[in-house]
Amino acid sequence: MYYPRIIAHRGGGALAPENTLAGIRIAARMGCRGVEFDVALTVDGVPILMHDATLERTTNGAGFIASKTAAEIARLDVGGKYHRAFAVEPAPTFQAALQTCAELGLWVNVEIKPTPGTEVWTGRVVATLVAAQVASSKPGTVLLSSFSALALQQAMHLAPAIPRALLTETIPADWREQLQACGASALHTAAAGISAELIAPLCNSGVPLACYTVNDRATAAALFAAGVSAIFTDRIDLWLPEEM
Repeated sequence: MYYPRIIAHRGGGALAPENTLAGIRIAARMGCRGVEFDVALTVDGVPILMHDATLERTTNGAGFIASKTAAEIARLDVGGKYHRAFAVEPAPTFQAALQTCAELGLWVNVEIKPTPGTEVWTGRVVATLVAAQVASSKPGTVLLSSFSALALQQAMHLAPAIPRALLTETIPADWREQLQACGASALHTAAAGISAELIAPLCNSGVPLACYTVNDRATAAALFAAGVSAIFTDRIDLWLPEEM
């Protein structure tokens, strides 16, 4: 499974409002070869880029994403709270984000981020759209990940050719069983508290491991030395294009 070493977290890391096309474009201009972003569903089933279940933190709206239509979300500003230079930046649809990444030649980690109770539905919608998109692009350019085993199971059934990774907060003792249950071939876990001893069994088994969220070069170097395949970072400005 292919991974770029340095992956821009939530689109453009700390250099742009999260989960926006502006962020994805900045990541590409900085030399990133890969980006990660979160996908959730509106009440009418349209997948959009959004991390939280609610709108208050990143937008000028309020309430739950799962209670808003795509048209209502499209009228919101998701950039102004980050900086006035990004005011009136809209929340992109998943399709628009995939198209932008394809145009920029970016590898993509799509985190399926279902709001509570929509795990199966979100997994199905995301997998179906990814399968259609990837059919017309290079293989190996999209990876699906999620904390939800249910969402990944749907992706496994509907888009079996798209690689999958299970997201966890730590490396679980039963990682083999958990990966098998959702058809995942890689693990993404928090860098905090990880050690070479915990990493070794996965790497020795050929299971790719990626760590979030790593915002300094020293930690990244130690993780790579231990066998980690990739890191997710907010600080894409710390690496030169040739290092990514």
